[in-house]
Amino acid sequence: MKKSYFMILTALIFLLSSCGVSHPEQQESHLRAEPLSKAKASEKTKGNEEMETKKIKVQIDNFIFTATLENNTATKELIDLLEEEPITIEMTDYAGMEKVGPLGATLTATNEPTTTHSGDIVLYNGDHIVLFYGTNSWSYTRLGKIDDLSNWKEALGTKDITIVLSLSD
Repeated sequence: MKKSYFMILTALIFLLSSCGVSHPEQQESHLRAEPLSKAKASEKTKGNEEMETKKIKVQIDNFIFTATLENNTATKELIDLLEEEPITIEMTDYAGMEKVGPLGATLTATNEPTTTHSGDIVLYNGDHIVLFYGTNSWSYTRLGKIDDLSNWKEALGTKDITIVLSLSD
């Protein structure tokens, strides 16, 4: 009787242990990343360098600010819109930290949790531009940042404003 239990137990252990056998060569194959060709890598770097230097003008009444844009799909779409004509946006104050207004178009949003600071320009909900003069943590698509914050808070003020976005010369 003990012998038959021992035989059954041995058979079960053998069967169960064979269920866990892995094949490392199969697991590794889906983990390997294909390297970029040198031409594609160079092209990608060149495109990023060109985009990094893109700037726009943000006009608020008599104040004109320059902003350096991020390198993302939304900013490329914004540039395409600005190549057609400058964009005027009516903005309202929100929570004593930002001005927000409808863009009049929808851009590709790639929202990521972020903490904003004074001078940050972000896309909210795919179709609203937000200019920050305070700090906030939320999920936004970053568009750019004002280069020189001199007079920034003064220009934004505490009331509703109208801004004009245009391509920088």
